[in-house]
Amino acid sequence: MVNIFRRPRHENREDDEHEDDHEQQRLPDERTRLLPRQNTPYLSPDDPAVSPYNLWSVRALRGVTSTFLAISLVWWTFLLVSLFVSAPALHTRGSGFFSFAYTTLIVMYLLFGLMFFAVPSKPIAICGFVLALFLFIDMCITVAVPRIRVEEGWVGIATVVWANIIAIYNIIQNQCVAWGKREEEERLTGREETRRSLAEWLAVFAETLFMVIIAIISILFMATLILRARDATLKTPGEKYYVSARNYQVHLDCVGNSTGDKETPTVLLEAGEGPVEDTLQPFIDELHQKGAIGRYCYWDRPGMAWSDNAPSPFSAGMAADGLSEALALARENGPWVLVSAGIGGIYSRIFASRHLLEVEGIFLIDTLHEDYLSDVASPSRGFALWIRGILSPLGIDRILGAIFKGRTREDRVYGRSAYQTGKYIRARLQENLVAGSMTSSEIQAARHVQMADTPLTVVSSGNKVRKSAKWATRQEDLTALTKNLSHWDIVKGAPHEVWKTTEGRRVLEKRLREMVLGE
Repeated sequence: MVNIFRRPRHENREDDEHEDDHEQQRLPDERTRLLPRQNTPYLSPDDPAVSPYNLWSVRALRGVTSTFLAISLVWWTFLLVSLFVSAPALHTRGSGFFSFAYTTLIVMYLLFGLMFFAVPSKPIAICGFVLALFLFIDMCITVAVPRIRVEEGWVGIATVVWANIIAIYNIIQNQCVAWGKREEEERLTGREETRRSLAEWLAVFAETLFMVIIAIISILFMATLILRARDATLKTPGEKYYVSARNYQVHLDCVGNSTGDKETPTVLLEAGEGPVEDTLQPFIDELHQKGAIGRYCYWDRPGMAWSDNAPSPFSAGMAADGLSEALALARENGPWVLVSAGIGGIYSRIFASRHLLEVEGIFLIDTLHEDYLSDVASPSRGFALWIRGILSPLGIDRILGAIFKGRTREDRVYGRSAYQTGKYIRARLQENLVAGSMTSSEIQAARHVQMADTPLTVVSSGNKVRKSAKWATRQEDLTALTKNLSHWDIVKGAPHEVWKTTEGRRVLEKRLREMVLGE
């Protein structure tokens, strides 16, 4: 027979009390009960006390996430301000929209992670892994492609690396919170809860939808970077020169033999609203091939084609100074006949006022009058450009153009799709920000300084003159920039880009021959 010894009930109670006293005296750790269960039954799974926040490690993790969000918000603010006023340490030779877009993505990711912190799920984990993969590819492209690495600088590289760190951290966070949730359910309810309440299902759905959107955005970022890497392989004609204390590079190319004949001026082109390679340069090159002009030079204003973006604010006068520096570095001394179209007339006139003895002629092709700078500086226009810039890293228009319209590297760098790039949009935004202030003052000063005997030719669009009396009046006012007006031609039926019609080309060639060759 087996004797069974059973302790009296009062001894059991004494042991339990000793165990509870020991539990209270023990240093707190991960297993310390925040809700002592002294002979209390298991809690309901829906009880608010059943929460991963009961664990110190989970609460600490939430604090780390909040800290990361605060750091990212501070960085986001600095990048936002630098789009309008560049801090010396934050200026990049790219558009600046790249870093801002990635930081915005990080902030959104962390914010939603905090909102749904206590509701981990497998779809979130899968989407997190996908996002981390694409961000890693983005980082590799940014660092590996020299042109992108130089344009984005340390700011862009640091931002995309930070995005990768946050993506990996969020994966760890999701796994840790899921573990903590299981631990507390088993401790307080006796088992891991497999069902979800309606509120939890809605939270999982919302977070999964958000993560899918984030993943799609990261895919678009990656595709845009791939196109940029492809465009970086396009050979640059001419040379690029560091200007403005080596803050950025501008592209300059001179075509034709330099004979050293100071009696034959070199034509210096200034583009209008788009890159010069897609507007004036092909027409001028055709005239060069025909012998109408002996030598010409063209450049890309900062943000256009192969030139870097300049720090903000950036006025037309600053652009003229950058061109002057590039010409000096290229050992190009003129004399010059300045040929410009559209808003390029503003830039050429300021350049002419700063090189009075080197400029032998000003040739304006339906150029913008300074009275229209208020339209360029319109707040609504500036806001639209800013929105376009913010969306430009997605590259939807460039991706669709490459896939369905056969857009090439040339189209994106300086051709018909160049207006879609972040660099171009940033340049137009900079133009907008100072058109009514700095640039307006500079063009007024240029008008007062300009030598009265400088030869001047004005060719205007017949279509624009016919449609707008204001445009016609302002074109006439341009003919009074100097007292040596050679010709004012209004080309009937010609659009703003006068050289696109046969009659426009004939008139331009004739007047340019007269000014350059004296024919």
